[in-house]
Amino acid sequence: MHRSVAKLLALLLATAVFSVVAHAAGASCLPRERDALLAFKQAANDTYDVLASWQRRHKDCCRWWGVTCSKETGHVIELDFGYTLLDGKISPSLLSLEHLEYLNLNSTNLLGPDGTSLFPEFLCSLSNLRHLDLSWTLFSGRLPAQLANLSNLEYLDLSYTQFSGRLPAQLANLSNLEYLDLSYTQFSGRLPAQLANLSNLEYLDLSFTSLDGSNGFISCKNLRHLGLRATPLSGRLPPQFFILSKLEYLDLFETSMSGILPPQLGNLSNLRHLDLGYMQDIHISDISCSADMFLVANTIPSLKALILVNCSLPNANQSLTHVNLTKLEQLDLSSNYLGHRIETCWFWNLTSIKELTLDSTYLYGPFPDVLGVNCTILHSLALGLNQLSGQIPTLPRSLSEVDLSMNSLSGPLPSDFGAPYLTVLSLSSNYITGYVPRSICELQNLIFLDLSQNRFAGEFPRCSSMPNLAFLHLSNNSFSGSFPPLLQNCANLFSLDLAMNEFDGALPVWIGDLVNLRFLQLNHNMFYGHIPANITSLVLLQLFSLASNNISGSIPSSLSKLIAMTLKHPPRLESMLFKGTHAVDILSVVMMKQQELKFRGDAVINMVSIDLSLNHLTGEIPDEITSLNGLLSLNLSWNHLSHKIPVKIGDMKSLESLDLSRNNISGEIPTSLSDLTYLSSLDLSYNNLAGRIPTGRQLDTLYAEDPSMYDGNSRLCGPHLQRNCSGNSPLERRNQQRSENAYDPVMFFYIGLTSGFVVGLWLVFCALLFKRAWRHAYFRLFDKLCHKVYVFVIVIWGRINTKATAS
Repeated sequence: MHRSVAKLLALLLATAVFSVVAHAAGASCLPRERDALLAFKQAANDTYDVLASWQRRHKDCCRWWGVTCSKETGHVIELDFGYTLLDGKISPSLLSLEHLEYLNLNSTNLLGPDGTSLFPEFLCSLSNLRHLDLSWTLFSGRLPAQLANLSNLEYLDLSYTQFSGRLPAQLANLSNLEYLDLSYTQFSGRLPAQLANLSNLEYLDLSFTSLDGSNGFISCKNLRHLGLRATPLSGRLPPQFFILSKLEYLDLFETSMSGILPPQLGNLSNLRHLDLGYMQDIHISDISCSADMFLVANTIPSLKALILVNCSLPNANQSLTHVNLTKLEQLDLSSNYLGHRIETCWFWNLTSIKELTLDSTYLYGPFPDVLGVNCTILHSLALGLNQLSGQIPTLPRSLSEVDLSMNSLSGPLPSDFGAPYLTVLSLSSNYITGYVPRSICELQNLIFLDLSQNRFAGEFPRCSSMPNLAFLHLSNNSFSGSFPPLLQNCANLFSLDLAMNEFDGALPVWIGDLVNLRFLQLNHNMFYGHIPANITSLVLLQLFSLASNNISGSIPSSLSKLIAMTLKHPPRLESMLFKGTHAVDILSVVMMKQQELKFRGDAVINMVSIDLSLNHLTGEIPDEITSLNGLLSLNLSWNHLSHKIPVKIGDMKSLESLDLSRNNISGEIPTSLSDLTYLSSLDLSYNNLAGRIPTGRQLDTLYAEDPSMYDGNSRLCGPHLQRNCSGNSPLERRNQQRSENAYDPVMFFYIGLTSGFVVGLWLVFCALLFKRAWRHAYFRLFDKLCHKVYVFVIVIWGRINTKATAS
């Protein structure tokens, strides 16, 4: 018996050892597949060396980066190139990977084998493929019907591509498909009805396409995620829509649906995310009041996110006898005219709320007391553009993002903010007064701070450091003192706006160390001294305003270092990165032509401007400024700049506004100025310019719109001014310029005035010296006048004393 057991154990051990050895031997990749991978690498352009491990001397390709092999057979089954930015061509050698199940090309720039962006049709022959991700790629054109050959496909992501046209009906053959994302593409037309046969489909996103999917998914009863944002859906949703009992995510934001929803909405018992934003005048059929939308939502206790942006909701102060939304974490009712006191809203009793967005809802009154009692896990609060009044209370400790901008809040800030983990704090456009409390220095996680357009005064607190601060906006207040020293340690500073305050002193030399700075606005303060030369070290700077200060000296010469102002600028951030909270807008003010222009969103990101107007700058305009060919606006007006306009001014091809008025600039206007085809505003008035005005279609149009742009330059000539130029040849122009430089009307006036005064004085003196009768008459007249003045003074003084005595 024991001998039999021993034999059995020995047999099992031998089998285990054999399987381990066999597994180890099978894990090594096959030579044919290794060659296929090397061919793929050769066709691609690996700029960032992500495929550095793909080398023939490393024989086991299963150990290469991005490659996964079957542990049993050693075949390559997964290739993951996501976010590698590979470009070049995708090689058909991948056809040798017959067992490939997973292919991720997300965020690559690969093209097809023929060098075009058309869908690589050879991918349709990878019959074992289960996962195909082509999102964020350059592929475009129609989707081939052969894609239906991938019968094992479970995951297909084509989002953020340029694919267009109608979807092939053959996609209905992908019977195993569970995930289909076509969002942000150019597909159009009706969704093929055959797609209703995709019974395993759980995730479908058609957002931001022109696909009409109103009927194509009704029979997909396993759907859990349905994204139809900004699609051409219209009319009423069919009642069958609400038999999708497994649905957890429903996004109908900005569709063309009418506001009538069937009462079966409450049947979606598993719904967690409901977005009906921009569906106007929402109401439930057979229910007259649209406010009862909340009553219906209250029947879906599984809801975690309820988004009803701009849905014409009339109020949110109805009484819910029993609130079932105990799991609700996100509530967005922004852009609805609620128009009642904020403390009467029904949702203050919800203790599960994490994100509350009530921007532009016309709520009024002071902060509700329950904010700090029930909302103990609230981390995002957006109440911008309302009519809230009173003083800001101590905030709930859990908050990390707060937007209270554009209200009527007043009084000083609380001495203790109460929310130590704040990352976003926007209090702009209120009536808040007093000093900024020193407790703000304790907000070490703060990234975005906007206190602009209030009534703050005094110095900004001298914090030792705020290491994460990226946005500091203090404009339109009465802040004073020197340039805030805490900024020296803010290495991540991205946008700084100190405009329209009372800051003074010289600009610190260390300002050139803020290498991540892109927006710098110091206009309308009292800064003095020179512009630090190392400010040109801010290579990412794209908006710089020092207008209306007391800056003197010359313009720094090494302007070519400001590469963000050139056409070879580094990549600029997308506008969505500016939205740290739901309602935070980056407000940028550029003083140009003495008008305040405001830019929001993308317009801020793409604004490239230099404004040094209304200062005391001297010297010449550096020639290097013409290397800033990405600059949109240049304003150097109201200074004391001299010499000539740079000859290569026409190299600034992107320039839309140029203001050099009110300076002492001389010489001719460069002919290259006519090369600025985007120029829409030009002012060269009140300088000492001379010679012929250059012509061109753009300059002629600008002069027709603003004939004053050359005013105050008496030596300019040309057809525009109806003042003929004396010569056309270069020699004649040089002679004219020489003669004009020799004649300065201002200098001639002063010389004439001085000489006339001297000659007249000597004539009077000589007449009195040689004519005795004139001399005696002059002195008698002088004595008589002195006597009259003396008597007048004595009489007046006597009257004053008499009145004083009488009183």
